[in-house]
Amino acid sequence: MVPALRYLVGACGRARGLFAGGSPGACGFASGRPRPLCGGSRSASTSSFDIVIVGGGIVGLASARALILRHPSLSIGVLEKEKDLAVHQTGHNSGVIHSGIYYKPESLKAKLCVQGAALLYEYCQQKGISYKQCGKGLMAIDCPHTGIVDYRQVALSFAQDFQEAGGSVLTNFEVKGIEMAKESPSRSIDGMQYPIVIKNTKGEEIRCQYVVTCAGLYSDRISELSGCTPDPRIVPFRGDYLLLKPEKCYLVKGNIYPVPDSRFPFLGVHFTPRMDGSIWLGPNAVLAFKREGYRPFDFSATDVMDIIINSGLIKLASQNFSYGVTEMYKACFLGATVKYLQKFIPEITISDILRGPAGVRAQALDRDGNLVEDFVFDAGVGDIGNRILHVRNAPSPAATSSIAISGMIADEVQQRFEL
Repeated sequence: MVPALRYLVGACGRARGLFAGGSPGACGFASGRPRPLCGGSRSASTSSFDIVIVGGGIVGLASARALILRHPSLSIGVLEKEKDLAVHQTGHNSGVIHSGIYYKPESLKAKLCVQGAALLYEYCQQKGISYKQCGKGLMAIDCPHTGIVDYRQVALSFAQDFQEAGGSVLTNFEVKGIEMAKESPSRSIDGMQYPIVIKNTKGEEIRCQYVVTCAGLYSDRISELSGCTPDPRIVPFRGDYLLLKPEKCYLVKGNIYPVPDSRFPFLGVHFTPRMDGSIWLGPNAVLAFKREGYRPFDFSATDVMDIIINSGLIKLASQNFSYGVTEMYKACFLGATVKYLQKFIPEITISDILRGPAGVRAQALDRDGNLVEDFVFDAGVGDIGNRILHVRNAPSPAATSSIAISGMIADEVQQRFEL
């Protein structure tokens, strides 16, 4: 029986074989636009796979790509609940490629970040994906690959590599249940046994031998489908961005970050140049009242009750009340944010900024109100626990580290499932 829960603190797995397949320049689609899925997709009513990955964000797609390049003889499918891939955390990412200088030296996050930035740079070079280097001076000593990129374009390129290698992607497949097949023996399809049944909200089924979930904002709820505990619970935090008006963009020459507070590594307004030439200022971090709550008044009673009852949010808020109030104040009043921005660029005034887009961060929180900043793998109970791997937490900067993380996940899959 595999361990029910494991917090990863060891060295990261090697990202071996991650540049196999696919030709340079194969990714020619426009930034931010959904690319039609390649051939190889199958309808849900008839599909069966050796391995199914639940989640079509950058971590899920990178992991699918890593697995099929490492095990080309296996049939592998990706299930995504939306009609397009990489539309949530990946699609709303600011695009920064982190250098690892933020994180404690020799920590797993720092190692993955440094390795991931280098691998991402190499991948973008091979695929012809636009990548702008912004790291100079001190940051470039440790990692010269600090910069910006369109992470959705990177994720769609991962999907293209995956499908060209024989993988299948099924969109509009919102997972409702994951269970062992009730019939005995498990139904045979083409002479193969597929003991796991994955059901969606439309009543369709997928059969498979093994499951890997990378469900982001829903990673805790998907994990519970196989009997996992609710802890750690995902608490959504909305990050609002401001935009610097085009005529003032000359003020920002590269990424500008404040020194982070180790207790809240995601707080602090960043100056981020984008690939299209715009400048994003932010994000803040305020509680979202819906898991996909990109607007201030988006609300879900189910999500709010879940946060209050099942997570450690009340303890987090009581222990850090002033931080929460400050973030909410800055979210409501632009003048407060501008005063903070002026610490870095005094020339900026309130007339120079506009309200911009927002993203939602899937923050794992334990019952004691502690932010979970390590990677968390889980499985479940009973027979299904031997055939499933849940990636319950892949903390920031998961996009920067996506290729390195995918190698670690592929190592874990290979070890657990004895592939």
